[in-house]
Amino acid sequence: MGLGSLILISTAVLFMFFVVLSGVRDHTPLNKVWFLQADTSNIAGAPRPLSQWTYFYVCGDHNKDCGSPVPALPLGYAWKGDSTGAPAALVGNHGHGTTSKYYYYMWRFGWVFYLMSFVLAVFGLLSALLAPCSRLVSGLSGLIIGSSLFFLSIAAPLMTAVFVKARNHFHSDGRAAKVGPAAFGFTWGAWGALFLAMLMLFLGAGLGGSRRDKTQAQPRGFAKVTPAGPTAAGGAGGAATAGAAGGGGGRLGFWRRQRLRGGRGSFGDNESQLRVKDEYA
Repeated sequence: MGLGSLILISTAVLFMFFVVLSGVRDHTPLNKVWFLQADTSNIAGAPRPLSQWTYFYVCGDHNKDCGSPVPALPLGYAWKGDSTGAPAALVGNHGHGTTSKYYYYMWRFGWVFYLMSFVLAVFGLLSALLAPCSRLVSGLSGLIIGSSLFFLSIAAPLMTAVFVKARNHFHSDGRAAKVGPAAFGFTWGAWGALFLAMLMLFLGAGLGGSRRDKTQAQPRGFAKVTPAGPTAAGGAGGAATAGAAGGGGGRLGFWRRQRLRGGRGSFGDNESQLRVKDEYA
């Protein structure tokens, strides 16, 4: 389970890495990862006819002609300076008068939780390298990955809701728009990988303990000691000595047979003595 969880965590970190660095370089897959693509032509303050929102940037087609990187950048930075012609539901007093309150805070919280999840996933990957060596490390890695999954479980729905609703507002305004399949595919794929990795780490910690307990509870074998055989001796004394020295079911049976034989002999002697007395009487 340690190797499987390590592969899953590595996959999740790689997916989230693609999302965080989208728009940084004009290389595949980074130039194909974006959350929303919309027609921003005829919007007064928009410098691009087609805008794509990534994790740090607002870019043009194929994530080219990107603006300056801004942490948790407001949606309205695509038309910063003049929002005339932009969908009214997206425009407000936040983000230097470019973005409505709902989209400003929803995207900002989603952005922060996504970054926290990414950082925790990296720490979880480092600790998972030692998970096969120790139950304690496996359980600790499970807790770290569980924390990463918790924050991603908040970030992914927030980001999905923000950009799906923004796309719908562009459609209502008569503009072409679509959400990015790569960005959301990587995001939800990372969620699934973290979930499975967390289960495997906790199972590894629990099953490792049960196997060790079973091994410790298993009784140790003892060498069988064979008792010494009886010493040959004549008469009833030799038989008694053999019966006392012998052990086990076979020795006990031998002793019982000797007693029965002795009892029968005594009974025969008594009967013959009575018969002789009757003859002389």
